Amino acid sequence: MSDANGTNGVNRSGEGVNPEKDLTASNLPGQRGDGGEEIRVQRGMFGANNGGDTSGYGGLVRSVRLPGPAARPYGGWFDEVADELEGALEEQGLLPGNAIEKTVVDRGEITFHIEREHLLRVARTLRDDPALRFELCTGVSGVHYLHDKGRELHAVYHLRSITHNRLIRLEVSAPDADPHIPSLVSVYPTNDWHERETYDFFGIVFDGHPALTRIMMPDDWQGHPQRKDYPLGG
Repeated sequence: MSDANGTNGVNRSGEGVNPEKDLTASNLPGQRGDGGEEIRVQRGMFGANNGGDTSGYGGLVRSVRLPGPAARPYGGWFDEVADELEGALEEQGLLPGNAIEKTVVDRGEITFHIEREHLLRVARTLRDDPALRFELCTGVSGVHYLHDKGRELHAVYHLRSITHNRLIRLEVSAPDADPHIPSLVSVYPTNDWHERETYDFFGIVFDGHPALTRIMMPDDWQGHPQRKDYPLGG
């Protein structure tokens, strides 16, 4: 007798389908699980808990976590890039541990979390070192982690090596009380408008930007509308 998918209860490998086995935790798609750093416990659907919920979703409780540092080996060419970057920084007299807060490998992508005071040097090294050659920054994304105390604002840079056909990210954080991050326009001029947009929507101040003004919202607009604490109104 066929099931709803017409498979006769047999999977592609020829094994019988066992619903109870297929729903066990070990057989579900990969999750972050308990790894990483917990920044909040979210209750209710989408974090909203002040409405008249009759669906049952209001009872959901979920740990919100940021992925933690990865352990070596990272896999593939990730280790080669990490080794080259660390070696190049050491040649400049900068200890990699002072510049790179952590290296995260998550969902098949690598992100270097950089201390903001060393961002410019790391970016120049990634661009100029022949073994790295990340010639293009395709933009910067702002993120507001309201509950990541002391580092609520994050700037995420997407770097592409055309020479080596590789893609990495740099991530830098700053506190709400001091929302300053060095501008990368002097290294990657294409970041000009991207930094203006991130400033406009998140309030991150990119020090050294040649003309850091709003780009989407009116000049006299109050606040930064993609922050989690921005007041909603209709």
